[in-house]
Amino acid sequence: MAQLIDGKRISQEIKDELKVKVAELKAQGKTGALAVIQVGEDPASSVYVRNKKNACAYIGIESLSYELPKETTQQELLDLIEKLNADSHVRGILVQLPVPAHIDENAIIRAIRPDKDVDGFHPQSVGAMTIGQKGFLPCTPAGIIQLLKRSGIEIAGKHCVVIGRSNIVGKPMALLLLHENGTVTIAHSKTRNLKELCKEADILVVAMGKPRFIGADYVKEGAVVIDVGIHRNENNKLCGDVKFEEVEPLASAITPVPGGVGPMTIAMLMNNCVESIAENEG
Repeated sequence: MAQLIDGKRISQEIKDELKVKVAELKAQGKTGALAVIQVGEDPASSVYVRNKKNACAYIGIESLSYELPKETTQQELLDLIEKLNADSHVRGILVQLPVPAHIDENAIIRAIRPDKDVDGFHPQSVGAMTIGQKGFLPCTPAGIIQLLKRSGIEIAGKHCVVIGRSNIVGKPMALLLLHENGTVTIAHSKTRNLKELCKEADILVVAMGKPRFIGADYVKEGAVVIDVGIHRNENNKLCGDVKFEEVEPLASAITPVPGGVGPMTIAMLMNNCVESIAENEG
């Protein structure tokens, strides 16, 4: 019977710790706001934005909401970011992705000041993470590291296989596992012998974006399985990239979907916001 890695419980622990820290910072006169920008009305994005606002309210930091019509031009969005960059009370700026097709996502990411880049997507943040320097870490991979650590799972010396090479999860995940002294292999759509490779993993992180792709035949007995995927199946129920009921009896520990990795992303976003407030010299 695998240990169930409870992302809801661990994310709540982190938010409770942050709530205390925010109160301490307020006592020192340090406050700040998170600005969340959404362009268009993508339903999934609206849910994420609402969750981020609720998390801000819970830990005690102000959130500013900018809900822009999908016709908003790239220049209008860049002008808003510039205004927020210059506002010393705004300590974090987040543009909810994806943005409409007429807007260049990379230009938007680069426009956010690195010391306000609480998503950890700016090239400067990515560079700092690559060489192990201080900077904001991308929230989902940082959350997975916390899930492992707070569940008592040792990373050092383990063979960690990451399936997926996106800039948001796969690549930074591999780097963060490497920083924790894991031995890391990155697999992707062009990898040969994927099944054999996965079966060598002590820690298997699945971020491939294919619903219920990884079954028991990909997992060695006693492996730790982290499922980053989130999809709706034919019955409109949430599921991940892993066939949970098949893999769970084999694994030593596994994240469920929902309630595994998902809640950690917002907890780590809040962590980045609080760090930004703490380091603000005004």
